[in-house]
Amino acid sequence: MTRVEFVKIKRPEKAKHLCELAEHFFTQGQRVLVMVCDDNQGVTLDRFMWTWKKGAFIPHVYDNGAVDCLDEPVIIEVEERNPNNAGVLIMGKPCSLDFIRQFDLVIDFAELYEPQLKVAARKRYAHFRETGFEVAMR
Repeated sequence: MTRVEFVKIKRPEKAKHLCELAEHFFTQGQRVLVMVCDDNQGVTLDRFMWTWKKGAFIPHVYDNGAVDCLDEPVIIEVEERNPNNAGVLIMGKPCSLDFIRQFDLVIDFAELYEPQLKVAARKRYAHFRETGFEVAMR
């Protein structure tokens, strides 16, 4: 059964949280898929993941359709596909239920700094619970 964990974000620092979580799961030996909204976010996160913290190393690739190294432990992706057979999905954007079911653990965000995002997170939380996922706050 897929477990969905929500991370509370009090400031608009999602990229930092995406990197921290990717690093956390990578160091645990897990394969990670990080979903982003579009190519601009993908390229930006790809660059940020190399520089976000001094001394950090997260082997990753942004799947822009032109790379062959999709067996990296961390992949940044725009489309709903899982090329590295990841068990952990970090949702930088909302994903379909069918896609979410492919993962053991899904990380979503409760963005508390903006009322609309906060309401949307609450709706996703309730929807995941109603759908039968194990849902928790991280």
